[in-house]
Amino acid sequence: MQELVDECDLVVYSGGVNLDSRYIMTSDISRPGLEMTGYFDYYPAERIQLLGMTEISYSHKMKKNERARIMDKMCGKNTPCFLVSRFLPVPIELEEAGKRHNIPILRSKLSTTRLSSRLTDFLQAKLSERRSVHGVLMDIYGLGVLITGDSGVGKSETALELIKRGHRLIADDRVEIYQQDERTLVGEAPEILNHLLEIRGVGIIDVMNLFGAGSVRQNTNISVIVNLENWSADKQYDRLGSGEQDYELFGVSLPKINIPVKVGRNMAIIIESAAMNFRAKSMGYDATQKFEDNLNRLIKKNSINK
Repeated sequence: MQELVDECDLVVYSGGVNLDSRYIMTSDISRPGLEMTGYFDYYPAERIQLLGMTEISYSHKMKKNERARIMDKMCGKNTPCFLVSRFLPVPIELEEAGKRHNIPILRSKLSTTRLSSRLTDFLQAKLSERRSVHGVLMDIYGLGVLITGDSGVGKSETALELIKRGHRLIADDRVEIYQQDERTLVGEAPEILNHLLEIRGVGIIDVMNLFGAGSVRQNTNISVIVNLENWSADKQYDRLGSGEQDYELFGVSLPKINIPVKVGRNMAIIIESAAMNFRAKSMGYDATQKFEDNLNRLIKKNSINK
């Protein structure tokens, strides 16, 4: 609860000693408008109870005894806290009920809509199911690129070269991934590995200390996966850019590009180019399609000349 207060710039109005004993189990927020009228059949008591201008102004019109009864009834055993937006005045009956049931009351200067959105984003990031993936996550030209591959294929060394080229590291070795919404996956580093990079033969290096604060980032949306694999003479590799695959995680499909690793290939430049090419495709420009169009025009032209 204290982390919620700090991250969302909330002010503890009362019950600060109870912050560590109350737990938030869901990212959903409740606006107890119906409950203020006395309807408690489907009251989600386990949610943060957010009171805005509508709830507070309605409470002023209630009789004192009724207001006290409603406020007390809203204090469920699993209710994490009450939160009042816009620094609106807290009804004395709510303050007294909160003290009786050891429920903190918080306040914010933000409007109810903005506060609700901020709370939801924060809670979804903290409470969402997480999955740890072996790889390196980089921010390349604003795109979250997850670099995967077998151990020893050169992921961290490639990341180091990308950092030297001005791109930013999010996570090395282990990437913690969670779902932000139906179409978005977010990746970040485990706390113990934050800003650290492991290079075989060198050891652990602190990227932010060596390259500056601009070389790292806390988290990013994952846009594309680049999988590095050792070059095999027996395998046919995509040469036209039409062999893009999909990788599914938490029900979200991410494009996956397989890149063979071979001595003499500059993997950092190749991955950088792959990221730029992916962005171009996302903006509607497909170099493969352009090549096919040029080829078709050439075939048509030669046919006419014959």
